[in-house]
Amino acid sequence: MFNLSRMNRFWRVPVGNFWRQNWQGSPLIEVEDSISLRVLVLALVILGIVATDIAAETSFSFWALPLSLVGAVWSYYRRGDRNVAVKFCIAIGMLVALGAFFGQLVGELNDTRLGLAELLIQLQVLHSFDTPRRKNLGYSIVIGLILLGVAATLSQTLAFAPVLLLFLAIALPTLVLDYRSRLGLEPLKTQKEKFNQQNSPSLNFKFLILNFLLIVGLGLAIFAVLPRFPGYQLRNFPVSSAIQVKGNFTGRSIINPGYVHQGKGENQGSGSGGTGQNKTGEPGKVDNNFYYGFNSQINQNLRGEMKPKVVMRVRSQAEGFWRVLGFDHYTGKGWEVSRNEDVTTVRRSPWSYQIFLYPPVITVKTQEVVQTYTVVSDLPNLIPAMAYAKEVYFPTPLIAVDKEDGLRSPVELSQGLTYTVISEVPYRDRTLLGEASTKYPQHIKKHYLQIPPEIADKVRQRTEEIFANYNQEGVSKSAKSLDSPYEKTLYLAQYLKQHYSIPQNPLELPYLSEKEDLVETFLFKQKGGYPDHFSTVLTVMLRSIGIPARLVAGFSAGEFNPFTGLYVVRNTDAYAMTEVYFPKYGWFAFDPIPNHPLIPPSIEDTQTFSVLRQLWHWVAGWLPSPVTGLLNNVFGTMLNWVIRAIAWFLALFSQGWFGVLTGLILSTTAAFFAWLGWGQWREWRNRRWLKKLPAMESLYQQMLQWTTQKGLGKHPAQTPLEYASVSYQHHALATAEVIDEICQAYVGWRYGGHTPNLKRLRERWQGLKKTAKTAKEL
Repeated sequence: MFNLSRMNRFWRVPVGNFWRQNWQGSPLIEVEDSISLRVLVLALVILGIVATDIAAETSFSFWALPLSLVGAVWSYYRRGDRNVAVKFCIAIGMLVALGAFFGQLVGELNDTRLGLAELLIQLQVLHSFDTPRRKNLGYSIVIGLILLGVAATLSQTLAFAPVLLLFLAIALPTLVLDYRSRLGLEPLKTQKEKFNQQNSPSLNFKFLILNFLLIVGLGLAIFAVLPRFPGYQLRNFPVSSAIQVKGNFTGRSIINPGYVHQGKGENQGSGSGGTGQNKTGEPGKVDNNFYYGFNSQINQNLRGEMKPKVVMRVRSQAEGFWRVLGFDHYTGKGWEVSRNEDVTTVRRSPWSYQIFLYPPVITVKTQEVVQTYTVVSDLPNLIPAMAYAKEVYFPTPLIAVDKEDGLRSPVELSQGLTYTVISEVPYRDRTLLGEASTKYPQHIKKHYLQIPPEIADKVRQRTEEIFANYNQEGVSKSAKSLDSPYEKTLYLAQYLKQHYSIPQNPLELPYLSEKEDLVETFLFKQKGGYPDHFSTVLTVMLRSIGIPARLVAGFSAGEFNPFTGLYVVRNTDAYAMTEVYFPKYGWFAFDPIPNHPLIPPSIEDTQTFSVLRQLWHWVAGWLPSPVTGLLNNVFGTMLNWVIRAIAWFLALFSQGWFGVLTGLILSTTAAFFAWLGWGQWREWRNRRWLKKLPAMESLYQQMLQWTTQKGLGKHPAQTPLEYASVSYQHHALATAEVIDEICQAYVGWRYGGHTPNLKRLRERWQGLKKTAKTAKEL
C-alpha cells in the first residue's frame, strides 16, 4: 500500500506530466527551413573535407562526401520529427569513432593532426543526419572551419590556396543568411535590380564581391608585413609512421637509388658517383636525377647535368645548409670517406621517436633550430640536417652516425617520409674565430691535413703567392691582416670566386687524364671548373698551409615559398663546400663557388620579415636596376630611421622615473594625434561617400547622421515615414516638420519616381542647422 501511494505521488509530479507530453510529441522549436542556408553549409563542410584530402593526400572524400549529402537531404526532410532512433544510432557511431581514434593514437603518438581530422570528419558525417535547427548548422560551419585549419597546417603546396579562396567566397553569403535567420527575417532572394522593393529583399552580390576582394587584399597585406617568429613551442614534431627494419643494420653501406637504377645494387657503398664507370677517377657522366656526391666515394671527373626536380620540402626556424655527408680523404680526382667502417649506431626508446645524439662540445654561443623534412622524391639513406644535430625524430628504431657527423638511415628516404631534426647551431663570431688557436688535436691533423705529396709543394707555393700579393697590395688599404686561419680562409675563398670561373658551357670541360690531378689542373691549366671543383680546390689549398679542412656535400636552403612557409629543395640545389676546423669552436662552412654567398645562410640572418623581403625581391626583379637601387636606398633609410626611433623610445623606460614619465607623455600624445587623425579620416571618407550619392539620397543621409548625433537615430527596421512620425515626439515642432518634409520627399523620389524640390529642401535644411547652432551657442 505504501509503495502504491508513492508511485501515485510520482506520477503527480510535473516532471511526469512533462515527460508524457513530450512522449506524445511536441513540435521542435527553431526549425531551420532555409534550403539555401543548408546548401551553403553543406558546401563549406565539403570544402573542409576536400581541403584535408588535398593537403594530406588522403581519400576521405570518397566516402565522406556522398554520406554527407545523403545526411543533409535526410535531415532536411526529417527536420520536424524527433528522430530518437537516429540520435541513438548517431551516439553509438560517435563512440565507435572515438574508440577507433584512441586505438590509432597508440601508433601515432608523435603527430595526431591527421588522426584528429579523420575523427572530426567521421563526427561531421554522423552529425549531418540530425541538423534540424540553425544551431546544428552552426556546428557544421565550425567543423568545416576547423577542417580547413587542419588542412592549412598539413599543406605543403599552393594547391590548398584555391580551396581557401572558395571557402571564403561561400562563407560570406552563409554568414549573411545565418545572421538573418537569427534575427527571424524572411529568406533572401537573388535579384539583380539595383533597387528592390522592401517586401522582396535580395542578396547584394556586388557587396559580397567587394567584401571578398577587400578581405583577400587585406589578408595578403597583413601576411606580407607580419613578422615571422620561431615556432615549434611544443615538443611534438611531425614524423612518419614507424618503419620496421629487417636484418642487422651497421650503417656502413650507403643506398643511393641512382646507382641501384644503374644496376649497381651490389656495390652501393663504394660506387664512384656516376654512370658508366666502376673505379673512382675514371671519366663518366653524372646521373640525371641523383646527385653524384651522396656516396662514400665521389668521382669529380664526371660531366653532365641533372634534370631539375623537387626532392624535399623543409620547414625550418632558420635558413641553412641541409648537410648530408662529409669527406676527409682527397684522391686526386675526388673524395672518399676513409673511416666508412667506423660508424656508430644509436637506438631510440620503443615508446618514442626521439633519438638523442651527442654532438661535440663547443664553447661558442649556439641557437636551437628545429627543421622538419618531407621527402618528395627518393633519396639515399643519408639524412639531411643542419650541422650539429642533437635530436632526431625518425620513424626507424635506430640510425647511424659516421665520423664526419653524417646521419645514416637503415632504409632509403622514400617519397612521403617525414622526420624532424633539432640542431644546436653555433653563431659565427668573426672576432672569436679570428682569435682561435692553431694548436689542433692530433686526430684532426691526422685526417684533415691529408694531401697527395705529388701536388703538395706546388699548391702550397701558389697559396702563399696569393697571400703575399694581398699583403703587398693591402697594407694601407685594409684593416684586416691575414694573421689567422679564419681571415685566410675568407680571403682565399673570395679569391677563387673572383679569379677563377665556371665555363659558359660546362659540358665542354675536358676530362682529366689518368695522371692529371683535379686541383693542379684547376689552378694552373683550366683556370676554373665545375662548381664543386671550387670547394675541392679551397679545401686542398687550406690543407697545404696547415689549416684542417674537409669537403661537405648537401643541399642549399632551396626556394622559400612565403605562402606555405616551406623551403622547396630540388636535386639541382645539391653541391659541395668547405668546412674548416677551429679549436674549441668546431667546424664552420665557407663557400668559394661563384654567385654563391661566401658565408652560407645560417642563424645570423634574420627571418622576421622574410616574407616581405621575398615579395620585394619578386617585385624588384621586374623593375629597372636604377629604379630598384633608388627604392632600396629610400626604403632602407626609412627603415633605419624607424628602427632608431623605436630603439630610442624603448631606451627611455630604462632611464629612471624621468625616462618613464617622458615615455608615457610621448605615448599619450601619439595616441591623441592618432585618434584625431582617425576622426578626420572618417570624416573625409563620409564626405566623399555623400558626394557620390544622388542629391536626394545625400540630403536624406545627412539628415539621418545629424539626428543620430542629437540622440535619435533611425532604427534599421523603421521606414522613413515611421521615423518622421516618431520625430514629432522627440524634437521641436519646427525640427520635426523639416525631418518629415525630407522623409516625404525621399520616399516619393525613391519609390514613386517624383522629382523633389531640392532647392527648397536644402534651404530648409540649412536653416534648421543654423537655428540649432544658434540655440547651442546661447
